[in-house]
Amino acid sequence: MKKFVSGLALASSVFVLGACGNGGDSEDNVLVVGASNVPHAEILEEAKPLFEEKGFELQIETYQDYVLPNQDLENGDLDANYFQHVPYLESQIADHGYDFVNAGGIHVEPIGVYSKKFSSLEELPDGAVILMSNSVADHGRILTMLEAKGLITLNEGVEKTAATIEDIAENPKNLVFDYEYEAALLPQLYENEEGDAVLINSNYAIDAGLNPMEDSIALEDSESPYVNIIAVNNGDEESEAVKALVEVLRSEEIQEFILAEWSGSVVPVKE
Repeated sequence: MKKFVSGLALASSVFVLGACGNGGDSEDNVLVVGASNVPHAEILEEAKPLFEEKGFELQIETYQDYVLPNQDLENGDLDANYFQHVPYLESQIADHGYDFVNAGGIHVEPIGVYSKKFSSLEELPDGAVILMSNSVADHGRILTMLEAKGLITLNEGVEKTAATIEDIAENPKNLVFDYEYEAALLPQLYENEEGDAVLINSNYAIDAGLNPMEDSIALEDSESPYVNIIAVNNGDEESEAVKALVEVLRSEEIQEFILAEWSGSVVPVKE
């Protein structure tokens, strides 16, 4: 993956972002952002003209996983990425020592429960097998959702975003949690009718042709704290290009596009 087409390919992202802030007409005004295909890259595509009006060009690099976008941000192949929520960013910083910061929250993707066998959570039988992502950063989110839906109870005093399977205090349906799967594979497991229910992040659900509002048997509350953000290397959040991108993505035009395009499966935030 190449960061810029100019002869400045070896320059640091800080230098390039500084050049972006000058607002000139050179190709140094390109901002390279890594994003998941759906909805992130589609939102960025919609934002391109508005970003250009501010004097910058947006180059989008798409990813199918949750690992490479942060690696590429750290090594300078990207100026920013747009695929992760705040708790995941925090866990990545803790695990890998990344010097990243949150440049601004853009939207929430409510996580959903999907099942080919049952039409509601109430129908799940005793001992139902629940398939979920192997991303530990998602476990607290999933368990908090299931607790809110009345399926389990977590230990008193546990930090919800950091909860693990071991923090389940009550499990009246004796649900069996199988969490050995890459998040991108979960839609296929659902289509194959594996397990009794599958927890799927909305970006992967939408990318697989599912409509979270219609196809899920339960959906996370839209006021979830798991806001998807623009992440950058520490210091780059002050660059004119990054600030302009966040401003555009929070604009009324883009918020209306998100609501119209995904009908509540993706929810914009204002801050």
